[in-house]
Amino acid sequence: MSVRLTELTTPALVIDPGALDHNLMTMAAERPGAGCRPHVKAHKITALARRQAAVGHRGFTCATIAECAGMVAAGLGSDLLLANEVVDATRVGALVAAGARVTVAVDSDATLAAAVHGGVREVVIDVNVGLPRCGCEPADAGRLAETARGRGLEVRGVMGYEGHVVGLPSRERRATDTETAMAALLVAHGAVGGELISGGGTGTYDLNRWVTEVQAGSYVLMDSAYGQLGLPFRQALFIVATVISVNRAGGYAVADCGLKALGMDHGNPTIAGATVRFCSDEHVTFSAPALPAVGDRVWVVPAHIDPTMAYHARVSVLNPALDAVDEQWEIDLRGW
Repeated sequence: MSVRLTELTTPALVIDPGALDHNLMTMAAERPGAGCRPHVKAHKITALARRQAAVGHRGFTCATIAECAGMVAAGLGSDLLLANEVVDATRVGALVAAGARVTVAVDSDATLAAAVHGGVREVVIDVNVGLPRCGCEPADAGRLAETARGRGLEVRGVMGYEGHVVGLPSRERRATDTETAMAALLVAHGAVGGELISGGGTGTYDLNRWVTEVQAGSYVLMDSAYGQLGLPFRQALFIVATVISVNRAGGYAVADCGLKALGMDHGNPTIAGATVRFCSDEHVTFSAPALPAVGDRVWVVPAHIDPTMAYHARVSVLNPALDAVDEQWEIDLRGW
């Protein structure tokens, strides 16, 4: 049954299907087939992952074992990459034993041993290419791969995420810093071998020509942080909020969308035609040349999609022609 947009309980997460389809097709044209391994941590929705598979992106990147399990349960487990180290891989091994293909990132003897003990059959060597997070040193990648093969694992290749680069405002700087990061990854791949050179993100999806696949995630729905980079993707995700208070003397209004509905690690959300002052637990306070009235709806764009999605149980897919919602998707990969 169709629900009027004005009838949604706010704050309500909504998707513009036209923008979503544009983003899917734009990535499919630039990185067809196996050239993109979408990262489901960005949206956490198996229904949306099916849309990505329908345009040819059938291999997926996951951040958690729970995401892997959810993708397998949804029939999308033909080629998953768990792009995260784990010290207990038994749940992954159970998925593999049941017929799923799950490749696990390793960057140390300890995480390699966990993969063997857990029943994992395939790994990639995670290489530190400049982001101070996970990854072995490039010079140690070959030794780790040799150890993995000696313990009966198939090493599919290497991965290295230039996460310190993907959000740089300057496209030229993103390009040069990506090349530097990938030079380290290619050194590691020369020692490791394998068919996969995995990396990249939404901010470098068209710049990183050294990887065989990009692990882009945010492109499909977008947020205001990536929206500042001049990428060809459209904003497809919004939070509809209701104005609950207006202070005309102070020149501001307040809507019911705060810290508990928004990922804030990349800064304040945005509202078209307004200036967001700050967010608190349940509120966003904003100024505008023409203040709304109590009861009006405003469309809030989160600065970071990934944690924003994790705060919500479901998302409504709009029918713009009817100003209504015809479909809701459960955010079924959220949680641990």
